[in-house]
Amino acid sequence: MRETPNADLPVPRSVAVIMDGNGRWARSRGLERIRGHERGIDAVRRTVEECARLGVEALTLYAFSEENWSRPAREIKLLMRLLERFLVDERPTLMDNNVRLLHSGRRDRLSTRVLERLDESIAMTAANTGTRLALAISYGGRQELADAARRIAEAVLAGELAPEDIDVATVARHLYHPELPDPDLLIRTAGELRVSNFLLWQISYAEIHVCDVCWPDFQIEHLHEAFRTFGRRVRKFGTVVP
Repeated sequence: MRETPNADLPVPRSVAVIMDGNGRWARSRGLERIRGHERGIDAVRRTVEECARLGVEALTLYAFSEENWSRPAREIKLLMRLLERFLVDERPTLMDNNVRLLHSGRRDRLSTRVLERLDESIAMTAANTGTRLALAISYGGRQELADAARRIAEAVLAGELAPEDIDVATVARHLYHPELPDPDLLIRTAGELRVSNFLLWQISYAEIHVCDVCWPDFQIEHLHEAFRTFGRRVRKFGTVVP
């Protein structure tokens, strides 16, 4: 935690968010599910800007899971179009707030158009030195661990790594973004009490804060309350605290 422009507000070094409830938000208003995702972009912008202002080093947002590919084809098509638009429209937000964009997840199922917009935004923000924003797109925690295991196995087969030298640090080095600090705080909206295959390795000691509001209604005060809750936790990391 660090001193911030809000002197009494504890700020985690790294934050992860499961942005849940877009569909429920839309259904409760008699709208198509995609309208909830569209409104959720406003909450993304608010959260990114405030985390950048407060000096959060890393922010990981769960945007589209590997399991989401099983949704109806029309919904996936609309979500990918929305993602394309987001990656272009939010570039001023990223640049104005000195945010560096990263991608966590598999690329093979993403369309050429999405990958082009994603790679353009990543390249555009590569020199930014503030908050690192990792968008988890086509992401799954189990899939990330499987990919890490595959890369480790390839290193062993190539004679670059001895099996007896594989340890926790070895696995961590082969994750999608080993340079990012593990999340200190995991926020989930819409009141659900599960981690949904998100950052399974990295959240081992994260503090978890569940917010009842759906993601489109997530405001700066909800983020601040999550940070305050985090600041009241006693973090033991498996040890005994006197």
